[in-house]
Amino acid sequence: MKFDRLHLAGFKSFCDQTDFKIESGLTGIVGPNGCGKSNLVEALRWVMGENSYKNMRASGMDDVIFSGSGNRPSRNMAEVGLVLDNSDRRAPAAFNDAEVIEVTRRIERDSGSTYRVNGREVRARDVQLLFADASTGARSPALVRQGQIGEIISAKPQARRLILEEAAGVSGLHSRRHEAELRLKGAEENLLRLEDVLKQIEAQIDSLKRQARQAQRYKGLAAEIRRNEALVLHLSWRECEAAFFEAQRRLEVDVREVAERTRVQAEAARAQAVAAAALSPLREEEARVGAALHRLVLAREALEGEERRAKERHGGA
Repeated sequence: MKFDRLHLAGFKSFCDQTDFKIESGLTGIVGPNGCGKSNLVEALRWVMGENSYKNMRASGMDDVIFSGSGNRPSRNMAEVGLVLDNSDRRAPAAFNDAEVIEVTRRIERDSGSTYRVNGREVRARDVQLLFADASTGARSPALVRQGQIGEIISAKPQARRLILEEAAGVSGLHSRRHEAELRLKGAEENLLRLEDVLKQIEAQIDSLKRQARQAQRYKGLAAEIRRNEALVLHLSWRECEAAFFEAQRRLEVDVREVAERTRVQAEAARAQAVAAAALSPLREEEARVGAALHRLVLAREALEGEERRAKERHGGA
């Protein structure tokens, strides 16, 4: 990959948006002390994933945001974008589908920074691996900061080895190996946790088996209870049905008896009506006979009186 253009906005002394074209061959920046030459190198380091504010010559990462001057107010955001030429398709597989790759890092005051590759948000680790695979990056020996030559001369063999590995283009492999080792370690820890979880699950399975047996026994007893209750209800229904039929039979007998008695009562009523109708002439005849009898009694009494008087006269004579 080839660096094509560097875009800065609000980064350190670059308050306004600035595009720095990186041409083929050797590009030099000439200027007096304090004009911002080192800020360009630090912008490259920063956009490639530098996370040490000390290497950015700052007391905190928010110090890379333009802090203002006598004529300009401070800004709350800084952004650096690096455009890469990927026409030879040597980028990692995740970013190798485009001929131009634009890596952008944006920081907001008190909010941290975010990374984007071609507009898609990614991790800082993804950006660092992208440049490590290209044998460059924020800590690449190709980027020499102030005082770094003296540090390399006085560096320990282990530090020089890192510099040589970086120059040989194998730092990306070391980074990936380190990441793979971390993943393997994490996988081992996950396996240990998984074993603990499996033990807990086995204990839970034993408990669940006991509960399942109890539940099965409960289901069997509940089914037996339901069958017995159904049998009791059936027997009660049969008894009620027999009682109903007996009551229905007795009702029919009673209905027939009531009908018979009603018929008899109707006949008696008719006979009473007939007798009542025949009773009136008899009563009249009885009254007439009674009157005649009364007259005869009176006549007899009169005759007996006369006879008694006649005997008394005859006896006196």
